[in-house]
Amino acid sequence: MLSVLSSAWALLFGMGLLMVGNGMQGTLLGIRGNIEGFSTLEMSIVMSAYFVGFLGGSRMAPNMIRRVGHVRVFAALASLISAVMILYPTFAEPWAWTLGRVLIGFCFSAVYVTAESWLNNAATNENRGQSLSLYMIVQTLGIVASQALLVTADPSGYVLFVIPSVLVSLAVTPILLSISPTPAFDTTKPMSLRALVNFSPLGCVGMFLLGGVFSAQFGMASVYGAQAGLSIPQISTFVAMFFVGAVILQYPIGWISDRMDRRLLIVAVSAIGGAGSVLGMLMGHNFTMLLVSAFVVGGMSNPLYSLLIAHTNDFLELEDMAAASGGMLFLNGLGAVAGPLITGWLMDNVGPGGFYLFTAVLFGALVVYAIYRSTQRAAVPVDETGSFVAMSPAGTTVVGMEIAQEWAIESAEAAQDDTDGSEAA
Repeated sequence: MLSVLSSAWALLFGMGLLMVGNGMQGTLLGIRGNIEGFSTLEMSIVMSAYFVGFLGGSRMAPNMIRRVGHVRVFAALASLISAVMILYPTFAEPWAWTLGRVLIGFCFSAVYVTAESWLNNAATNENRGQSLSLYMIVQTLGIVASQALLVTADPSGYVLFVIPSVLVSLAVTPILLSISPTPAFDTTKPMSLRALVNFSPLGCVGMFLLGGVFSAQFGMASVYGAQAGLSIPQISTFVAMFFVGAVILQYPIGWISDRMDRRLLIVAVSAIGGAGSVLGMLMGHNFTMLLVSAFVVGGMSNPLYSLLIAHTNDFLELEDMAAASGGMLFLNGLGAVAGPLITGWLMDNVGPGGFYLFTAVLFGALVVYAIYRSTQRAAVPVDETGSFVAMSPAGTTVVGMEIAQEWAIESAEAAQDDTDGSEAA
């Protein structure tokens, strides 16, 4: 762990600041949009726009990096992020915010691609798993920390928009000055969606549904809070609890997933997430219960992302794992684009509780489908399954997914070598 920190501290520190900026602006827009009188539909379009940009950026960034290099891409796009953040209050119009969110989503995606390839270059086969874990923890804690900054100034003014802009600008400095060799960049040719669905229908359906769940909590939680009449400190605490749950429960669920049929665990985790959603829908008037529901929903949905990837890997050959990354992220991105739009429509028609109704339905659909799939083919024996790799849906791109897949492949090969050695002895 210390070796990872010593070799990649600047990158991890910079990514932490970037995530603080990203988490802060997402929540702030939901609050400021309510102050500006934006409708729920307008805010859902604004929030959805981020995921449109993110989906496009993850697919276009590799070509940009190959053409002009990591350093230029990172510096240019981080500058654009900083500029857009500070322009939000200047052009307080839904159309302007929508365009800004598309651009910011695109830029963040490309910045993540750049950072993840740097991280992979700094890691070794021995510490790649630790690198990924630290990367995920830094991302999630950055979002949690960002919520505390929302209470430092009036959301109707400019200061709260200046802070994330400054943080993003500062994030670039240690990364560009401290990270030395620029890595060669390459990505795996993606597997077709049809082939991926044939390998793991549950993994594909689950990633699509989970995209909707995550985008709802990442994009619409602050809109829900504003519509429900929560104060600024309450909204920031509410949003933070989704990610606190993710940090605390990621590793226990990962540990369990390596020791039982993953389809049964997917059913259990999804059912608990659905129960947390129902709790929030019925007890949203009680702030303590609202925090409990956010902790449960976030604590289930984030590990479920990694769990579905691990489940899919169980049915893939080692040489196909990296190729599957692009398709899984694309399906997750499609769900993420649709999530805020549907959530906004439900909130307009049934009230703030529509936020939790949406996540409850998606969790419930995943429970039903996972049970159905468990009847269609035999489970992979536990001793033949691959390792669970913790990843965050907040900022994982195709490069990060491929890095995780490479580590899973290396772990599987090492385990196979150990088995062969034991048999030979």
